[in-house]
Amino acid sequence: MTGAGRSADQINQEIRALWAGGQLAVEDEVRYQCLVVEWAAAERSERARGEQELAA
Repeated sequence: MTGAGRSADQINQEIRALWAGGQLAVEDEVRYQCLVVEWAAAERSERARGEQELAA
């Protein structure tokens, strides 16, 4: 889990839920875009933390 928010896996679950019907609803497009940005940030944070742990 990221220090200030949710883990990339948690965010990914929400993204997948939006696509559960096989198509993204028009009213969910903005939410989806926000989740993708949040997921990318969480993924970068988790990767950086992993690299720091390996270097320690």
